[in-house]
Amino acid sequence: MFGVTDLWLFILSGIALNMIPGPDSLFIIGRSAGQGFRAGSMAALGIGTGTLVHIFAAAFGLSAILATSATAFTVIKIIGCLYLLYIGLSMLRAKAHNGDNTAAIKTQPMPLGKIFYQGFLTNSLNPKVALFFLAFVPQFIAADAPDKALAFIFLGLVFNINGMLWCHFLAWSSASVGAKLKHNQNLNRCLTKLTGGLFLYFGIKLALSEQN
Repeated sequence: MFGVTDLWLFILSGIALNMIPGPDSLFIIGRSAGQGFRAGSMAALGIGTGTLVHIFAAAFGLSAILATSATAFTVIKIIGCLYLLYIGLSMLRAKAHNGDNTAAIKTQPMPLGKIFYQGFLTNSLNPKVALFFLAFVPQFIAADAPDKALAFIFLGLVFNINGMLWCHFLAWSSASVGAKLKHNQNLNRCLTKLTGGLFLYFGIKLALSEQN
């Protein structure tokens, strides 16, 4: 179909790759644990929309610019890095307050629209995702495929659908755990700080990444 080869291997590889922890997974876990499944689902949908940007950009050659232009890659990398650092610092700077003799993180529920937008930016501003699609997907497109762009889009959509299934499972499981831990404010505070620190790590890691 569409000149695609070894579709079964592509699906299995895609599932395995989606399960590798990264800033997208971390964002879903954080929102689900803090606000429940709906928030985690919205984060996942935002990330999935960001993935669509990479899919269509790679299919029509725009991602090739990131692969060949050091300036373009650096600019996008810096923007993505700053955004991840911003999220991490926001979590680390969340103020504590005393209530019922218990330390708690003073957080307000984030609007679902903002969660979607943040998820979209977390994914779409990561140039390594664009280069991943450019390197991974063509391996499963036949050299004589009648329409390589269409084949690329088809594989990208399959990858994204599988990713959304995994992300929603992640949101559901994180929301379930979060509901049980919601009343343990000290642990809640530690998890928020830990998540913020991990976002800082991913931001620094992206800043140090090279164009390859």
